[in-house]
Amino acid sequence: MKRANHLKKIKQRKKAWDIIIIGGGASGLGAAVDAASRGYKTLLLEKHDFAKGTSSRSTKLVHGGVRYLQNGDISLVIEALKERGIMRKNAPHLVQDLSFVIPSYDWWNSPFYGIGLKVYDMMAGKLGLGPSTLLDREETLDLIPNVKKDGLRGGVIYHDGQFDDARMAISLAQTAENHGASLVNYCGVTGLIKENEMVTGVHAIDHISNEKFEIAAKVVINATGVFSDDIIQMDEPKSKKLIVPSQGVHIVLEKKFLDGPHAIMVPHTTDGRVLFAVPWNNYVVVGTTDTLIQKPEDEPKALESEIDFILENAGAYMTNIPTRKDIKSVFAGLRPLAAPEDDSNATKEISRHHKVRVSTSGLVSILGGKWTTYRKMAEDMINTAQSVGGLPERACITQNLPIHGYDYNADWSNPMHVYGADLDKLSQLVSVEEHSSSLSPEIPITKSQVLWAVREEMAMTLEDVMARRTRSLFLNAKASDDIAPEVAKIMADEMGKNAKWIADQLNQFKTVSQHYLL
Repeated sequence: MKRANHLKKIKQRKKAWDIIIIGGGASGLGAAVDAASRGYKTLLLEKHDFAKGTSSRSTKLVHGGVRYLQNGDISLVIEALKERGIMRKNAPHLVQDLSFVIPSYDWWNSPFYGIGLKVYDMMAGKLGLGPSTLLDREETLDLIPNVKKDGLRGGVIYHDGQFDDARMAISLAQTAENHGASLVNYCGVTGLIKENEMVTGVHAIDHISNEKFEIAAKVVINATGVFSDDIIQMDEPKSKKLIVPSQGVHIVLEKKFLDGPHAIMVPHTTDGRVLFAVPWNNYVVVGTTDTLIQKPEDEPKALESEIDFILENAGAYMTNIPTRKDIKSVFAGLRPLAAPEDDSNATKEISRHHKVRVSTSGLVSILGGKWTTYRKMAEDMINTAQSVGGLPERACITQNLPIHGYDYNADWSNPMHVYGADLDKLSQLVSVEEHSSSLSPEIPITKSQVLWAVREEMAMTLEDVMARRTRSLFLNAKASDDIAPEVAKIMADEMGKNAKWIADQLNQFKTVSQHYLL
């Protein structure tokens, strides 16, 4: 993806775009793939970087939602399980089967969860990833050796999916481009254009060059997640808030705290949620929380109480108990929950279903949803946009659309499996030695990845590379700070930037990385 080429298309296009999408997270990128693959002239604008917000800060799970089943939200579970299967089928280099063990300390827990998870398996049908099974005490200890042994009676093993969220987002952007979409990061929408009280385009600004644009479209889609209300209020200044932001925090620990390839699901926490400990890139992600947030921020910060909550509840189930000094990184994301009709403040009770809203002026907004159902959300958005924009009716084809880099034989033992079919090209950018050796002894990041991010993935800043094109910042914040000068130098040489650019990037990255360090 070449940013300059996409900007050029904006400047040269004389006709209105069929669809303009505001927002470059999961829902916006999914919509761009769907719209472009139907043959619509599609433009996506993102004010920061692709997946800068919520879409890079998940628990890294592609799941139906065991907790939603427990809450009786059957329709959401069925939809999510179907989408989980489609996601794995279309992106086997990015989505894999992951087994979860639920330890049991009460005689009734294993049968209770065993029956529930058999229902979960049945709902998945042909798209299931594997059968759930009851475990005795010894089998449970073999699978998750670090689990607390006192009082352990057994457990249940079940299967869900795992993925790399930010890498999926970049692959979706590339897929959309492959089908003819134009996408530009660091290009924010500052206002809506209206004619006869109908939305007919957007005002935008390139945050890198400060150039301003007026761009016409037959229909505009608002896919800005927790910031959806900001765009809606450009259209309807008196609109009530339609999004309830809920903060989810995760901590990252060394792999010794899991000591195996299986994830742990803690079924009971002090606030009634479940907690996951998930193996990821040779580390362990533990989370999450559910905290009501009044005002969304671009860079949300973990609360001390949230960190304590995770440590307390994870530690209750581990023999090797993690402490604050064991945390390698901490990250916070905001869920864009669609506000309930009854103004409930209990965010964990708010449905994760999505809603497509059309204003009287024709602005289409997607509210709520979750990563796993991004494709279905996109299908619903573009079906609606067809009608609103008077576009020729064309069927969605994304159920069987391979995601960029598709590689059925991806080697998941290689940290670079996320590049899929592009991996051979990536390896040719530098010498064999440089491609195979990491810039850091603690996190997987190579010179070839940095060059590829700049040349092919529209990485514009040091943070883009460290946080999203590679996952260095999310895995180990201190180690990321240590190698930041070397990465910035590689980027500067590739982009033709000077020493001032390097210094500015290092200062900006330091500001961001502080939120990931305790």
